[in-house]
Amino acid sequence: MIRKLLYKATFLLGVATLIVGCKEEEYAVPVPKSGLQNDCIKKSVGPGLAGIDMEFMYAMAIQESEGKLISAQVEASIPGASETYLEHRSFHTNAIGDDIGIPVAKPSVTNGAVTKVTFDVDTNAATLRYYYRPTAASVDKDVSFTFSATSSNGQTVTYKMGPYKIRRMEVAPNLAVSDGNKFYVSVEDMAVYDEAEAAARPDKIDVLYLFRTISGITFGHSLVAPAADAKYRPGITLPNGVNRNTKIQKAWNVRDIHLGANAGTGNNSYVYLDDEDFKTLNLSAAPNYAINILAQSGIWIETADRKYRGYIYVNSINTNGSAVIGIKRYRL
Repeated sequence: MIRKLLYKATFLLGVATLIVGCKEEEYAVPVPKSGLQNDCIKKSVGPGLAGIDMEFMYAMAIQESEGKLISAQVEASIPGASETYLEHRSFHTNAIGDDIGIPVAKPSVTNGAVTKVTFDVDTNAATLRYYYRPTAASVDKDVSFTFSATSSNGQTVTYKMGPYKIRRMEVAPNLAVSDGNKFYVSVEDMAVYDEAEAAARPDKIDVLYLFRTISGITFGHSLVAPAADAKYRPGITLPNGVNRNTKIQKAWNVRDIHLGANAGTGNNSYVYLDDEDFKTLNLSAAPNYAINILAQSGIWIETADRKYRGYIYVNSINTNGSAVIGIKRYRL
């Protein structure tokens, strides 16, 4: 009986504790911290590449009774390209999700690795965007950033971000190709050429874009090596010296965002190809042609001189025998 009473008492005490513990607490407005505060996030995603901006959002604030913002700056461990800048507008998102920028400072000035803005309005809070464009000098290296702000009461705060590895890959998106005109593709030059241009640089041509309607075979839009058997490049007489034997392998479901494959709906997968994808790629048994290529698919390639591995993505195709492609390559 004692054991039963003790059990019941313990049970009731537990229930009472649970009821008290579940009581909703009243909301209290947070008390702002004293002094100059700052925070930072990296907004851009995916691997860092030379020529493609890395975007950050840097927030800073001080209580109105304590002072106002005087300046903000970012110092990169490796100087960026001339396109690197710190926004002079503070951004917020309105009720329908649009970004609204309000000028709060003079346009940024970059001196070496330091990019700085000076506030020219009285404000005690701002969120500035920083765009850093890596250069070829940063490839295969780590880059870090030190964000800092100063206020009128003499305080300074800093926030460190990184390190971020800048990859070796290079990107050339949105290249227009057309059968019989601009159909010579150079991975080495990251460009497309017509016949006269190809004849002037025959050792740079890696892939041909062709469009054919052939009885008994689904040829359609195709990407083939200059050295492919003539049956895979019907009606083509190549300029002298255009003879590279490029390895080519179809890739149906690789949609690289850097090449213009923006996130979509359904079961489509959108990815960022990275250096490791190219380093581990094995095309030793790959052919030198890929016929009937569809939009939102592509090919893996390895150049005949084994200088580059790459991926050619087909953004769109047209029934008039043209397409838009993008190239991402990795220097071996």
